[in-house]
Amino acid sequence: MAGLSLQHPWAFAFGLLGNVISFMTFLAPIPTFYRIYKSKSTEGFQSVPYVVALFSAMLWIFYALIKSNETFLITINAAGCVIETIYIVMYFVYAPKKAKLFTAKIMLLLNVGVFGVILLLTLLLFKGGKRVVMLGWICVGFSISVFVAPLSIMRRVIQTKSVEYMPFSLSLSLTLSAVVWFLYGLLIKDKYVALPNVLGFIFGVVQMVLYVLYMNKTPVAVAEGKNAGGKLPSAADEHVVVNIAKLSPVLPERSSGVHRATQMAVAAVPTRSCAAEAAAPAMLPSRDVVDVFVSRQGPAVHVA
Repeated sequence: MAGLSLQHPWAFAFGLLGNVISFMTFLAPIPTFYRIYKSKSTEGFQSVPYVVALFSAMLWIFYALIKSNETFLITINAAGCVIETIYIVMYFVYAPKKAKLFTAKIMLLLNVGVFGVILLLTLLLFKGGKRVVMLGWICVGFSISVFVAPLSIMRRVIQTKSVEYMPFSLSLSLTLSAVVWFLYGLLIKDKYVALPNVLGFIFGVVQMVLYVLYMNKTPVAVAEGKNAGGKLPSAADEHVVVNIAKLSPVLPERSSGVHRATQMAVAAVPTRSCAAEAAAPAMLPSRDVVDVFVSRQGPAVHVA
């Protein structure tokens, strides 16, 4: 196996170093999940990045097994599968019901459906070298899409002038990982390993440059649903204000109109019901304006 052969000492060195750096990168979300464990809530964090990381690890393990001489890819991606699975299980434990259902659907679609289709098609329709080529390009395409994903984070940094969601240590580790795996791919003459890491290196450098530019900036508020701190709303309840003006029992038609309006917001008014108030008009000659807050659960958004 070329990756472990001492006849390729540099390939061995870069493969081992790539395993170490990538392993540390897999462990980077530990503070996030410790926070989730302490608060017993996912706090708006999405599961999609961890589901995608698990799918990527599964795909590269399949490629390494088909090619049969990519031991270092097997070891690091096997570790990645274990770590990402732990993250996803923790997410299922502490996430709200809607987030759990969404995560289950994504896993069934991606990790079962898409991976199963790729496995069957490559095994049934291609043989020998063609199978490796087809699977290699699938891995390249998916890896490029994963590397493009941080564009949304970089856009958020530019808009909010805040690097809160783009820590320098993570950007640095991703850049180093891309460099090491690119060199490993060159040394073992595997273009499918080397190519996507060129883009990974470019995006990593851009992230570090953005961090240096904005690390001392004062965060600004941004529209489009973001709060004053520049953060996206994190699965918090969204409040809709219903203004009920001047309830008066003098006119029956107005009372009935108000009754219909308050029926829509009855869960938000814990005091006396409209029926009870209508039954005692003498006791309540008039009422001031009432602001009824109707809670509506917003969708979870990714803040990692």
